[in-house]
Amino acid sequence: MDRTVTTVIDGEKCIGCGLCVKVCPSRTLSMQDAKAVVTGDRSIQCGHCAVVCPVDAVTVKAVDKNSSRFSTFVQEDSWLPFGEFDTVQLVRLMGSRRSCRNYTARPVDRAILDDLIKIGVTAPSGTNSQSWTFTVLRTRKSVMNLAERVAAFFRKLNRVSENRYLRGFMKLIGRPELDEYYREYHDSVEEALADWETSGVDRLLHGATAVIAVGSRPGASCPAEDALLATQNILLAAHSMGLGVCLIGFAVEAMRRDIRIKRSLGIPDDEIVYSVIALGYPDERYRRVGVRKKYVQRYYEA
Repeated sequence: MDRTVTTVIDGEKCIGCGLCVKVCPSRTLSMQDAKAVVTGDRSIQCGHCAVVCPVDAVTVKAVDKNSSRFSTFVQEDSWLPFGEFDTVQLVRLMGSRRSCRNYTARPVDRAILDDLIKIGVTAPSGTNSQSWTFTVLRTRKSVMNLAERVAAFFRKLNRVSENRYLRGFMKLIGRPELDEYYREYHDSVEEALADWETSGVDRLLHGATAVIAVGSRPGASCPAEDALLATQNILLAAHSMGLGVCLIGFAVEAMRRDIRIKRSLGIPDDEIVYSVIALGYPDERYRRVGVRKKYVQRYYEA
């Protein structure tokens, strides 16, 4: 990962408050002669120093200001202090977002898709790697093309999994995944494939008019977590913008197993896709927020 120091401090503006030094996780900055100066040779380029400075004396050249300039709304630049957001409305948004499996034919404007990705990258990432990638399919035709490639993968997998001798052998050598797939998914996938082939019913992407595949380039410290955190941002933002969304795990698995699917989308071989988001304008409406299954919660005190 690039740890080049791109921080610049304007000594004329600096008032010597030391706030930038206090928040720097890389110890890139220090105080000298009552002024903040760059003394370290590594930086995670997080930009904490720039946004904490009360006199705008710090610049981090590695950051891209365009990543926070939106097309469909105007962002407020002032920082929202701890505790000053409506928790009730936040939880209502989270509870209202549901997996959408019915969409209208209305396409999603490119500006909205661009803004969703910019919202996605406001998520945290391990050691500020920000190595995520976003591959966008913005027409129903391209979405259908992906669906057919994923369907072809599962047609083949279903045929392979029907061989009980092969399933038994794989279990014998400690690889029970094929048998587990056959028991858990074969029949439902076979039914979905039949619907697709005979009547064109899309039970994979559910008629969505756009798709965003979220992945990561090599080198991130925790790429899966980074991609999924960005994904959650996109899911919540999409709901607030009037869109329905659904995570498509079958497409992720197909891309992992068949590199040709990634290549067909222009995704390099060394990138890994961690989520596939189907989205579009929803053709469904709910009455109340949902509730979740019982969960496990623990406290530990040494």
